[in-house]
Amino acid sequence: MKLSSVLLTCAVSFAILTLSVAFSNEAYPSPYGGDTAADWNPTGKADLIPVRREVYDDGRIFDISHRYRPDMPSWGSEDGIGQFLWLPKSMKNGSLANNSEMKLPTHTGTHVDAPGHVIDHYFDAGFDVDTLDLGVLNGPALLIDVPRDKNITAEVMKSLDIPKGVRRVLFRTLNTDRRLMWKKEFDTSYVGFMKDGAQWLVDNTDIKLVGIDYLSVAAYADLIPSHIVFLEGREIILVEGLKLDDIQAGIYSVHCLPLRLLGAEGSPIRCILIK
Repeated sequence: MKLSSVLLTCAVSFAILTLSVAFSNEAYPSPYGGDTAADWNPTGKADLIPVRREVYDDGRIFDISHRYRPDMPSWGSEDGIGQFLWLPKSMKNGSLANNSEMKLPTHTGTHVDAPGHVIDHYFDAGFDVDTLDLGVLNGPALLIDVPRDKNITAEVMKSLDIPKGVRRVLFRTLNTDRRLMWKKEFDTSYVGFMKDGAQWLVDNTDIKLVGIDYLSVAAYADLIPSHIVFLEGREIILVEGLKLDDIQAGIYSVHCLPLRLLGAEGSPIRCILIK
């Protein structure tokens, strides 16, 4: 082979390697703020440590979805969701590729409710998560702190003074302060909407996306009545179990995408906030 051909081959190989590294760095950026507690390295090899982030792009993008883990809370359970992931096909056992299987309730972790969740004739009619409006689930949103000493009543809603025209609101409550989504045991004392608070929101605001920081937007004492108020008009979408820790209150762009589960009244959802 001529020297010129060898040099050209080396130059092309170096260019490809450089591009590969560059694209790799873009896809797997360095961590923001050092989230070392979330680094999970089952191999134990120092050169194979995946970085798990909560914040991306130099603090511009916030992941407000909870990572699924066996000890995250599950409705009505003292033991969390338990094992939800299996590896029936493993390369270590001779399979051509690793293929996991997952089983968990659709209302686990950060998730969305469809109208059929609590209204049975909507369920029968097919108002499932595949019918939810992505235009509502994506767009400008207000992250707001609510009073920490009570559930969200009509009085509380009125005191928040949310302007007309605001269509998406994420309500951060005492649930975040108490880190309830990080505790395995389900806690009925979580903060949520009372029926009159839900009705006040429906009657007096333009809000179509309601987000909250525990497994239910409705307070335990008004569980079904509050859900019905929100969902009976089929205009409001409920996103529950949001991770709102360490994010400044204010206006963001929210982006939430549920799975297209035909016939399902709920779905896990990935939500992010962008400054």
